[in-house]
Amino acid sequence: MNKIATDFGIDKALEILAVKPINKGTSTGSNNFSNGDSIESYSPVDGQLIGKVKTTTKEDYEQVMDAATSAFKTWRTMPAPQRGEIVRQFGDKLREKKEALGKLVSYEMGKSYQEGLGEVQEMIDICDFAVGLSRQLHGLTMHSERPGHRMYEQYHPLGIVGIISAFNFPVAVWSWNTALAWICGDVCVWKPSEKTPLCGIACQNIAAEVFAKNNLPEGISCLVNGDYKVGEFMTKDSRTPLISATGSTRMGKIVAQEVAGRLGKSLLELGGNNAIIVTPDADIKMTVIGAVFGAVGTAGQRCTSTRRLIIHESVYDKVKNAVVDAYKQLRIGNPLDENNHVGPLIDTDAVNMYNDALEKVVKEGGNIVVDGDVLSGEGYESGCYVKPAIAEAKPGFEIVQHETFAPVLYLLKYSGDVENAIEIQNNVAQGLSSAIMTNNLREAERFLSHAGSDCGIANVNIGTSGAEIGGAFGGEKDTGGGRESGSDAWKIYMRRQTNTINYTTDLPLAQGIKFDL
Repeated sequence: MNKIATDFGIDKALEILAVKPINKGTSTGSNNFSNGDSIESYSPVDGQLIGKVKTTTKEDYEQVMDAATSAFKTWRTMPAPQRGEIVRQFGDKLREKKEALGKLVSYEMGKSYQEGLGEVQEMIDICDFAVGLSRQLHGLTMHSERPGHRMYEQYHPLGIVGIISAFNFPVAVWSWNTALAWICGDVCVWKPSEKTPLCGIACQNIAAEVFAKNNLPEGISCLVNGDYKVGEFMTKDSRTPLISATGSTRMGKIVAQEVAGRLGKSLLELGGNNAIIVTPDADIKMTVIGAVFGAVGTAGQRCTSTRRLIIHESVYDKVKNAVVDAYKQLRIGNPLDENNHVGPLIDTDAVNMYNDALEKVVKEGGNIVVDGDVLSGEGYESGCYVKPAIAEAKPGFEIVQHETFAPVLYLLKYSGDVENAIEIQNNVAQGLSSAIMTNNLREAERFLSHAGSDCGIANVNIGTSGAEIGGAFGGEKDTGGGRESGSDAWKIYMRRQTNTINYTTDLPLAQGIKFDL
């Protein structure tokens, strides 16, 4: 292990999580291994090799699907509250290993250690939510028009749920899907991002430990590793009735077309181009906190990151100056060091996208007010550290219409009333998260009304980033329309069935139709 990994306890964390320098790409537990080429996982923190993971071949994938299919037959027959007990145990294991998993998330992905711990806490929270849900999977009862008949509807497990997750939340998004799918009686096959494969290995190890303790089949939780070609195994496979995919809009459109072609179901969580509207009645201090964390948290690599700050002309200079001053206080460096605010981007490809965005906004006539730069020298050897940048722009700029997965914040000015700001906010292809900063009740309610924000998430006096698991998470338009986590998001993991029971000795037909023999 290198110095950073040793000093910050990464070696100990890997030991606790049973993640070895060379992993066999466990597919359904400790006894089943992948046989493809290796993925090398380098930390963006220091550029050092953390470990290698074997990828999944087509033959490996077929073994995984056989194991999952067999496990489903056992898992679906367990009463939901008993499945809830297994999820409770999984949540407790996460509590035991929270620090270790949080460190691995931080080191392999590059987000701050506090954010890594927060991500594991999201996993624990969704387990708690799912345990309660295991006693509340409800249907409906309705009156029949035919005497002596009872009608009701109920929900049944779908089967195998395929999960494709992204690097920026390498463990939480998997758990959002998995905890609910398990409660519903489904089994899961997960392809984590090839950029964060060790986090997937760690989660699989924890799950396998829980299932082994309860003498349950390993196939309830399965892992496949590799690039998009491995993801295609699932998207093209009719044995996976639901594919939950998180990533770019481009990727989501490919998945949606493939799955729709076989009449499967998709749950898509795709790109965001999130804005905060700042009105004349905004609390400037709150605005600065929400905007800065939203823009630089996870180095701007959240789907809910704040990309646009839409500021009323009467307070524009005041807000701009306050945000610029706040950026001067940011500390960039090793995310395992809790004194730092901003860690690295995931890789040098992301750095190139960051540079391209800054070049494009200038070419379109924008003005850079906080310079961006790629940092080098001691502590920045990975080449993945950049300075969060701020640019003044106009809503019609092409680059402003796109999501750049990096810490680039665009300042946009509006005049007139809040309707003008809402129109600017909504005039992008994405529709994930949105916020308004105002102490004006009318403006807040207008923002939340039918003619207000067109996003799946709309906040008042908090930023765009940071969601609680109790509410359904997701967005509209190019964000994909999927909903994960809380509320009634569980329903997508199940199939609905309407039942009619005739407890008479006659057989009346609906709509009064007569059919006498």
